[in-house]
Amino acid sequence: MEKEINLKTVIMFAGAIIAFLIGSGFATGQEVLQYFAAYGYWGIAGSLLTLLLLIYVCSSFLVVGHREKFEKGNDIYKYYCGEKLGLCFDYFSTIFCFMSFIVMVAGAAATMKQHYNTPLILGGLIIALLSLVTVLTGLSKIVEIVGRVGPTIVIISIVVGVMSILKNYVNLGPETVIPSLESLESSEKLVKASSSWYLAAFSYVGFCMLWLAGFLASLGAKAQSSLEAKSGGILGGIMFSLAVVVVTLGLLSSINTTAGTQIPMLYLANNVHPLFSSVFALIILAGIYSTAVPLLWSVSARFTKENTSSFNLLTLSLAVVGFFIGVWLPFDRLVNIVYVINGYFGGILLIIMFYRSINKRLGAKEEVSTSLPTEDR
Repeated sequence: MEKEINLKTVIMFAGAIIAFLIGSGFATGQEVLQYFAAYGYWGIAGSLLTLLLLIYVCSSFLVVGHREKFEKGNDIYKYYCGEKLGLCFDYFSTIFCFMSFIVMVAGAAATMKQHYNTPLILGGLIIALLSLVTVLTGLSKIVEIVGRVGPTIVIISIVVGVMSILKNYVNLGPETVIPSLESLESSEKLVKASSSWYLAAFSYVGFCMLWLAGFLASLGAKAQSSLEAKSGGILGGIMFSLAVVVVTLGLLSSINTTAGTQIPMLYLANNVHPLFSSVFALIILAGIYSTAVPLLWSVSARFTKENTSSFNLLTLSLAVVGFFIGVWLPFDRLVNIVYVINGYFGGILLIIMFYRSINKRLGAKEEVSTSLPTEDR
């Protein structure tokens, strides 16, 4: 019989999921702008589709990780896809996690430059150094730190979104939103993640999966029961998706100004109050940090064993390379290219997961049917 669930553990799992997903894309608003707000009202439908898919993905990864106790978290790809295809996903996701770490560095650099007018090198250096130091402390410490940071940032992001909606609710009518989006699209100020809202949502969950798979598989092994693991995944998916809906509406209420900016959420915060934007810039950096850490850990843990000299050396090398590339390439374009391309690859994994789940359920029903006496069938 499985142990009862520990509410504190469930919240910590949910917090770790949220912290991982927030990153520079969500915290800055650039991700939500390209994947949801850019589609107007259909972006809300996209966020609801994202909610359902994230709940399925997060709970599945945690439960499988709890049950299988993989030697390495990335072994979850072989579980779903078989030896050869699983190995392809394994290596691809590792490369993508490193590319995403670079996006985090670029996001920190852009945030510091836009709000504090500092050189790009400063923001990137801060995140690279903090990530390096935290990863060297180990997975347990990482979960403890980012698990507390994540929910705090989501709550504050929701507050900013709600206040922006209340202040600019007159701009949310179709007579304002639709012409604004058409004008921005024709002037090429509006960058979209895909040609349609549902493909954007599918791609969004796809790249989230490549972030989460190995990390959540390792995290799930620490759960006391499958129910505890599943509950953490469901709660994390709900809380994050709620924040996406609110921030999408907040960005739409000021779409003429937020579109084309590197850090849209800073504009929303400044619109609430100029002093608040200074505080929110620090919150954005905390969100970037909370994602950069597990991304960097995932890459190092894939090739080396934690708490060894080789792990430390690889982590240092990755942090240095990620820093130099991140302060060199523009943030908004990095989000559009890195996330979108990898999102569709992750979408293939999502389809495979659905196929495996359906087959498993059908197989279970068939097994029950054949085990019944003839007169009971």
